[in-house]
Amino acid sequence: MNPQSFLSRLDHDRVVAAIREAEDRSRGEIRVHVARKAVEDPQRAAAALFEKLGMAATADRNGVLLFVAPASQRFAVVGDKGIHEKCGQGFWKDVAAAMEEDFRQGRFTDGIVKGVAKAGDALAAHFPRIGRPDVNELPDEVSED
Repeated sequence: MNPQSFLSRLDHDRVVAAIREAEDRSRGEIRVHVARKAVEDPQRAAAALFEKLGMAATADRNGVLLFVAPASQRFAVVGDKGIHEKCGQGFWKDVAAAMEEDFRQGRFTDGIVKGVAKAGDALAAHFPRIGRPDVNELPDEVSED
């Protein structure tokens, strides 16, 4: 799919609202990124971008990145070591599965919102706001390159 077409169909406000809602329940950080170029290995591209966006610098190492590459019709979900240690590899596959059916049906916003919500549930369970103030460490908007 053409990345510009994907971006024009994506309801950015709804995605940002989902990120804010998920982050309001935890001390975690969630980002959504859309790549304009095709990628061969979305997992590797997501991991590199995770570092570039400064997501490994969060206080609790609990950032989650939903990376979408519409030109190659691929996506990946990656998390930092703090959340990964709590959830394990299977969790990331579950988040991706929550997004996949909507993506297949062309409901990209719905898929991303479901992925954000699922990641937010895990962050709320393992990194609740209770007893600690939270600082929004990373921007909530959909980034793109």
